[in-house]
Amino acid sequence: MNRIVTLLAAASTAALAATAAGANTVRWSAPTDIATLDPYAQTESFTTAMLHHVFDPLVRRGRTMQLEPALATSWKTVKPDTWRFELRKGVKFHNGNAFTADDVVASITRLLDPGARARGNLSQVIRAEKVDDFTVDLITKGPYPLLLNDLAGIYILDKEWMEQTGSLKPGNIATGVSTAASNTAIGTGPFKLESFKPDAGTTMVVNPDWWDKPAHNVTRIEFKPIKSDATRVAALLSGELDLIAPAPLQDLARIGANSAFKVIEEPSLRLIFLGLSQRDELKSMPGQKNPLKELKVRQALWQGIDLDAIQKRVMRGKSQNTGTLVAPPVPGYDKANDTLPGYSADKAKALLTEAGYPNGFKLGLNCPNDRYINDEAICVAVAAMWSRIGVQTEVKTESRATYFPKQDRGEFDAFMLGWATLPPMDGFSVLSALLTAPKDGYGGSNPMGYTNPEIERLTREAAVELDETKRRAMMVQALKVAKDTVAYIPLHLQPVAWASRQGLDVPQFPDEYVRLWFAQVK
Repeated sequence: MNRIVTLLAAASTAALAATAAGANTVRWSAPTDIATLDPYAQTESFTTAMLHHVFDPLVRRGRTMQLEPALATSWKTVKPDTWRFELRKGVKFHNGNAFTADDVVASITRLLDPGARARGNLSQVIRAEKVDDFTVDLITKGPYPLLLNDLAGIYILDKEWMEQTGSLKPGNIATGVSTAASNTAIGTGPFKLESFKPDAGTTMVVNPDWWDKPAHNVTRIEFKPIKSDATRVAALLSGELDLIAPAPLQDLARIGANSAFKVIEEPSLRLIFLGLSQRDELKSMPGQKNPLKELKVRQALWQGIDLDAIQKRVMRGKSQNTGTLVAPPVPGYDKANDTLPGYSADKAKALLTEAGYPNGFKLGLNCPNDRYINDEAICVAVAAMWSRIGVQTEVKTESRATYFPKQDRGEFDAFMLGWATLPPMDGFSVLSALLTAPKDGYGGSNPMGYTNPEIERLTREAAVELDETKRRAMMVQALKVAKDTVAYIPLHLQPVAWASRQGLDVPQFPDEYVRLWFAQVK
């Protein structure tokens, strides 16, 4: 009897495996998890990428990253401050409700609420107005050349469902506000949410009624966050996973040497940098003047980091050192801004002495340990380098789930952040979110108190400048001011490295989004 039971169990397991394989399931993992299912409660690109499987924007990025119609089929400017969008007909949400202009107006209104964490992603829009059931006007503060770029990252929710669940107001992971939309996702996208278990896994199934013609053959997505690099790689090599993104840099050669797997590497837009508090005092030095407000101190901290050592030892030669806040392909980049001060502990010490800190000072450095590639190791290395120039640096690392809300509230002295200029893929993203004061929809990711009147002026002028040459020149100048004042300390452009089993084709993109609606299971 035991042998029969064993044989039946084995047959059942084999049948389940065959069914899963026949169903074109993609099982994949990352070191982090979805922060929330509410698109407007966060600004984290990993979460935004995951939610794109369930939600559609009005305008989206295509296979070659070009902007193309999605829930909007066409658009035009009817006045300098008014864009009119014609909406796609016949689209249904996953609950069967019809998509109309009411959903767009309710969604944009929800995003523009001051309580929305993602409010800054549409900083130039004042309101949305319904023209008819399938026409919507977006009213802007003035001419705005980047509206379509911004809209590529703004997902549309079902108004009727939001009304029924009391979710017309947005959540916010920084302030701890949650709604029904924090744990349930009803969109129009290529996949439907089946289950969401924070820190355990998320399952999606194909939406057979999606309005678009699928470019994929995936029927099921099973995502599992695995923080440990070793465990994640082992799960891939053992066949438990089909894809890991990112793949640990130290394991790329080993994975690539196995003929059953492949490694995919592309340049990335994501720049890793350090932020420095400009508040009156530091957490680590209460009651004392904040030394980071001194330009020579900030210059010393930058010059005290051996970027080449981090690039070679921590990043395995895969990263690209940078001296500016945008990647080369991004509008606003200028090679003249992309220069480094050069590592010199002696010069850094001299700068500290000139600033009035010959004996250094105490500083806290906070970093995530599960968001960016080798984030914790980078911060440990930086802290050791700063300690060598007399800055007694205490490193604290934690999961991004608790790290980013604290960073949003300005609780750190110095901190790590990554930025890929999303959703617009334009240098204006850096200006409007990181380098301007939190006011009028600007400065959504600048809680540290940095402000500069020239950057404020240039940002607002660039926001409405329709001449592309002039607009880019404004951004270049603003980023030069940021560099000259050491608003942040740029470290490097992070590499994009994924690994998958042979037989799964997933295109890679410079924004690091995993877009499984382009995947092919063979």
